[in-house]
Amino acid sequence: MLDLDPKKTALVIIDLQKGIVAMNIAPHAAAEVIANTVKIAGALKAAGGLIVPVHVSFSPDDGDRLSRPTDQAAPGGLAGDWSEFAPEIAALPADVHITKRQWSAFYGTELDLQLRRRGIDTIILTGIATSFGVESTARDAWQMNYAVVFAEDAMSAPTTELHSHSVQRIFPRLGRTRSTDDIVAAVGV
Repeated sequence: MLDLDPKKTALVIIDLQKGIVAMNIAPHAAAEVIANTVKIAGALKAAGGLIVPVHVSFSPDDGDRLSRPTDQAAPGGLAGDWSEFAPEIAALPADVHITKRQWSAFYGTELDLQLRRRGIDTIILTGIATSFGVESTARDAWQMNYAVVFAEDAMSAPTTELHSHSVQRIFPRLGRTRSTDDIVAAVGV
């Protein structure tokens, strides 16, 4: 059974933005990830919790993007409104918006400061991609002593294998993994 104090809990939504939700992902479709995130957000907000959408964005010249050599480059040259939140996420009653330039929502942002100032000690994570932004944020949250809850059916990855690896191998050491319905029930609305 999951027990949450909504007033000390934040829903941290990772990268549910137009360009990312348009990508091929698995095992959960983007529409399902968004719908489950909105469901959690509604319950948590009604119970007095905090809503924190996070998106990745870069300057027009990409000067703030990491550029070290890797074997597989990150997608580049994304044009237009790719970094804007998906409409359903943009419509949420967000308390704090975070723009990140790395995988983790904590690295180089004011996320930790904003959560601590509001008395938050627990975060619920949703978003895309499970194995990149969600996992990196969870690792940092755990190291900063936040309790972490993963909404397994409100996140997805480039492949089912990547999603499953994070959910089965990494997340059990960083927090608790639950379904959207279990999280909504724990919020108590």
